[in-house]
Amino acid sequence: MKLSRRHFIASAALGAAAAAAGAQQRPARRRLGQRIKLGVSTYSYWHFRGKPVPIETVIDKAAELGIEGVDILHQQMAIPEKAPLTSEHRAYLQKLKRRAFINGIDVICLSIHQDFVDPDPEYRKAQIAHTKKCIEIAYELGAPCIRLNSGRWNTIKSFDDLMAARGKEPILPGHTEEEGFQWCIDSIEKCLPKAKECGVILALENHWGLTRSPEGLLRILDALPSPWLGALMDTGNFLENPYEKLRKVAPRAVFVQAKTYYGGGEWYTLDLDYNRIADILFDVGYHGYVSLEMEGKEDPDTAVPKSIAMLRRAFSPWRRAGRNRRA
Repeated sequence: MKLSRRHFIASAALGAAAAAAGAQQRPARRRLGQRIKLGVSTYSYWHFRGKPVPIETVIDKAAELGIEGVDILHQQMAIPEKAPLTSEHRAYLQKLKRRAFINGIDVICLSIHQDFVDPDPEYRKAQIAHTKKCIEIAYELGAPCIRLNSGRWNTIKSFDDLMAARGKEPILPGHTEEEGFQWCIDSIEKCLPKAKECGVILALENHWGLTRSPEGLLRILDALPSPWLGALMDTGNFLENPYEKLRKVAPRAVFVQAKTYYGGGEWYTLDLDYNRIADILFDVGYHGYVSLEMEGKEDPDTAVPKSIAMLRRAFSPWRRAGRNRRA
């Protein structure tokens, strides 16, 4: 059939309008289909007691569970924590990277330990150097972020005693909380150029010490606005009123660690509602990883699969879609 010029223009206009309408609808469908991926921390299989479970073993178990990522605890690796990187250490990192790749597993985070809350500038300098080394380790592994601590006053030496005190400890005599925050902020600022160079995000955890409260965590993040610094939201580190506090942290989260306590926790047990936590993250548009930290005393070979099944239900895109429809 022969079309007139008028009909051709009208048809073209309708087609363009339909295409524009489709383009407007597609992002909504993508948002609906986005899902949060699950990982597992190697810490789930080793709680600093006895011989460390090899990272390779956890990678294999993650593949068997059908999850996407492994979050590696630095202290659990088969290389010295504090020593400089050698060619042998780098070869070990590449073996882990290869092991993860051939199993279809992403290395999603390197969880490290360092402490910037100390009056000794030489000590802080050493902690900065250690953090920069860990950024290099993450880069070698292909991990896009490292777990960062603020540090604490260490006026309670034993971690068991600190947990018995619900994470609260006195400020170091002769010093102020203001000093502690400044030491921490200055130290993290010195690590940011290395993070940018390697493309590794510093994920500051709501842990003990200065970041025990959401206000402390956000104070540090607000002082250092950078795309290479964000929050690591740990679901088990706010011992009182956790949901209210997690809601404050969630908008800044670049990574999430989700604790479970099957068999009772090593230091404490929280009864966390993961549907509620998932809704907090859905509400702020979080689309990153959720990494399981099973901190219970039950055998991880039974507790980790149960934990993953529970997290899959809570973070299911179908549960999210149903919630959106009800809203």
